[in-house]
Amino acid sequence: MYKIFINKKEDKINLFVKKNDELVEQYEEPIEKQRLEGNVYIGKVDNVVEGMQAAFVDIGIEKKALIHIEDIIPKESEVYGNSNINIAKYKINDYIKPNDLIIVQIQKDCYNQKGPRATKHIKLTGNYVVLMPFSKFITVSKKIEDETERNRLINIVEKLNKKYGIIIRTSCVGVDEDKIEEDIQKLISLWKDILKKSKQKNKPSLLYDNNGIIGKLITDFQPLGLEVITNSDEIKKKIENQNVKVTLDEKFNDEVENERKIWLKSGAYITIDRTEALIAIDVNTGKYIGKRNIEKTLLSVNIEAANEIAKQIILQDLGGIIIIDFIDMFSDDDREKVKECMIKELKKDRSQVNVLEFTKLGLLEITRKNILGK
Repeated sequence: MYKIFINKKEDKINLFVKKNDELVEQYEEPIEKQRLEGNVYIGKVDNVVEGMQAAFVDIGIEKKALIHIEDIIPKESEVYGNSNINIAKYKINDYIKPNDLIIVQIQKDCYNQKGPRATKHIKLTGNYVVLMPFSKFITVSKKIEDETERNRLINIVEKLNKKYGIIIRTSCVGVDEDKIEEDIQKLISLWKDILKKSKQKNKPSLLYDNNGIIGKLITDFQPLGLEVITNSDEIKKKIENQNVKVTLDEKFNDEVENERKIWLKSGAYITIDRTEALIAIDVNTGKYIGKRNIEKTLLSVNIEAANEIAKQIILQDLGGIIIIDFIDMFSDDDREKVKECMIKELKKDRSQVNVLEFTKLGLLEITRKNILGK
């Protein structure tokens, strides 16, 4: 059973996800910075830059959205999308021109002085599947490893839907056909509603509001059993029609914890430092006093640190390139044990994460995609 606590303050919203009363994820969203990711707009092409193979699109907000050619042309591969295509064989003017009205979805929010990044490859996320109206591909989450279950789900989706592309989400594992059908039909209905609204608009307008991080978390956790607790009557009214239990509690007041230095039970500690290029995590023995066998001592500290680091990566939504400097170990076997521990703990992560090898300098490299797409 999951609980999401939504604490609205004057300048920000804090969100805490708890599983069986243990804090597993936390987020903070400034009130004035409304998240646009996932929103669908009818936009007006403002300027086509042939040299960049891109265009700027007016979606009705202060900053124009940027859209690239690979996010305009149909996807060539169900696995790689358009990431491996030869862009040179396409000309953006063959697909869009200034003053065209186009339906786009925001896939990346505004950052610093940059406007949002848009795409014509619409994705509407449900509890169990993702609907792709402009695609024909059916794909399955990589986290669903059981081949029998993958085939079962593909067969169900192929039977239920012949028109649209579908991504089968991890939450679909073990779900009955009736629930999957209900989810698909709900998303198809949503898409038809978006199309209907777009035909009624002749200027840049919002067609579908994804409700920011609140909407994303409810969609992600609702299939797992969910209760929402909030101190805001406004938020309660906004989400109580999403078939989720919502309780109003004006008293709770949690704070987001993004500590730089975290002590471990053994007396060792880790530090987390964020830079523009990467996130550096360092493991220190601190107050730890181990036994005489130094190799076992170092391995024990590093294993404990790996468990805590994996927890913090998920909890603090750390993303991009993550470099971990464990305490130097004497053997490749010990390094492999630490790496395997990290892989095991990060299987709990809902995001895309890849644990690479130890470098020659003894650093463990990890790449991870932020849940919030920062």
